[in-house]
Amino acid sequence: MNEFMKQAYEASMVNSYNKFQDGGPFGAVIVKDGKVIASASNTVLLSHDPTAHAEINVIRKACSILHTHDLSSCTLYTSCYPCPMCLGAIIWANIHKVYYGNTKEDAANIGFRDDDIYKVIRNVNRQKNFEFLSLKQLDRDETIKAFEEFEKVNGSIY
Repeated sequence: MNEFMKQAYEASMVNSYNKFQDGGPFGAVIVKDGKVIASASNTVLLSHDPTAHAEINVIRKACSILHTHDLSSCTLYTSCYPCPMCLGAIIWANIHKVYYGNTKEDAANIGFRDDDIYKVIRNVNRQKNFEFLSLKQLDRDETIKAFEEFEKVNGSIY
């Protein structure tokens, strides 16, 4: 087993042994220049935070340790294919290389519902309402002002 994937796996096993007290059986590590910068597991239940997935936790730790939001020089190893939220965080953190162990189908087999989120993403422009979620635009004419001011002061970020 790859040494870094082994550490991600070991982080995932923390929650496998503790009868689901802290969160799901997911772990992740971030590596830079061949060294582990940070390691984390899922702490959703422990922290009462639905965003406390292993990948999010490890990105937060690595950013804090490296004093940057740009992890483009890092590689992420995770015990499972990242959920849509984690994929978004990985992209925002500029991580360009991710290695994963289990598939999203493996996660679905033990009760995790990532596929529901992927369905929303695939269909968001065709179908605004789902049995578990309603998306409706409201007051864009007011909220757009913050974007306009940002662009006036900062220009486009790209």
